[in-house]
Amino acid sequence: MLQKFYPNVHEAVADVFNGAVVMVGGFGESGSPIELIHALIDQGARDLTVVSNNCGSGEVGLAALFKAGRVRKIICSFPRTANSTVFPELYRAGKCELELTPQGTLAERIRAGGAGIPGFYTPTAVGTPLAEGKEVRTFNGRPYILEHALRADFALIKGRAADTHGNVVYNKTARNFGPIMAMAAEITIVQAQRVVPAGEIDPETVVTPGIFVQRVVEVALPAHESELIKAGATYP
Repeated sequence: MLQKFYPNVHEAVADVFNGAVVMVGGFGESGSPIELIHALIDQGARDLTVVSNNCGSGEVGLAALFKAGRVRKIICSFPRTANSTVFPELYRAGKCELELTPQGTLAERIRAGGAGIPGFYTPTAVGTPLAEGKEVRTFNGRPYILEHALRADFALIKGRAADTHGNVVYNKTARNFGPIMAMAAEITIVQAQRVVPAGEIDPETVVTPGIFVQRVVEVALPAHESELIKAGATYP
């Protein structure tokens, strides 16, 4: 079996290349793999296309990746939140592209990518600017638009615990996008608060099976975005 345990976050993201598509877990703060994101900033990859539910807050985590000028395009549902200033400024200045996608559609595009389904029809966004340029078909008298699946070169996600085979369990709502992103990426990298030997996680509790995970790294004391923002932290 391939060695999936990596000694630190920097080695885990060392081969992320310029122009890569990177999925980043998190539902706002919940499930955000801050340490992996910061390691990616240190690593230096540029012109990234990021797929995430939002664009981060403050000047840490995902927002710090934008501030460092590493993101060419973001595919997300919520480009602006209460504490987000970095991305809105970049977008207004024309320094970052935005593909806005309704949250349920975003989740299904990622899930479809992991399931090998190239696209699907949905009624969401019909008749809005988000439907412009997209194929429309009528089913049972109702219009639907075609949405294409999303896949990524890398996925960065956060688990509560993982074993050395890559099986992952999550902490409550930190589960959010992690499981489907793990399925939709060529290389899934998981930071977990505990990494344990294979067999120590009850198989009945596993959410993401190890077949979808290529790398795991232990981050025993993960940072919390809200606490960093409250403290006025920035990265780097």
